[in-house]
Amino acid sequence: MKRSAISRRYARALLLIGKEDGQAEIYKEQLGGVAALMEREDALRQAVSNPLYDTLSQKRVLTAVLEELKLSPVVTSFLQLLLDKGRIGFLADINDQYQEFADELNGIARASVVSASPLSPDIVENIKNVLSKKTGQNVLLEIEEDPGLIGGIVTKIGDLVFDGSIKTQLLNMRESLKRGEGA
Repeated sequence: MKRSAISRRYARALLLIGKEDGQAEIYKEQLGGVAALMEREDALRQAVSNPLYDTLSQKRVLTAVLEELKLSPVVTSFLQLLLDKGRIGFLADINDQYQEFADELNGIARASVVSASPLSPDIVENIKNVLSKKTGQNVLLEIEEDPGLIGGIVTKIGDLVFDGSIKTQLLNMRESLKRGEGA
């Protein structure tokens, strides 16, 4: 089974529990915190996910960390289940999926905007407003710069891509000229 399918399955299971008990937002925060901790602390990540360490030692380390963090019983059990099933190494991907699912549940859409040069706050706000109107959801924007675009912007929200970059327009013109359409 592909990594993303596994991550989606576990994230969706936790989200269903969160919807049922009204704690989805708390689980989002706690799962994100543990994923960030594992990302930051390589020794911890190795101690709980490296197959060179025996399962009992991995459980001891994870249990000690979870006791210190004082997480909800559901998130604690969830993380222990991931360890038991050999899926703790998927934690970052599971967290990413859970964050997306929880945002969808709250009517939030995530979008990325890549521009050739820095965007002014007014332009960012305008893009956010247009996307919010188009999707009917509150939009969180992730802004990146890529000078390789030459100019313009590329916006991605879900599976939808709006490519207004000069680079793409030039490539399209070249293809059109090759086919003899631009004469």
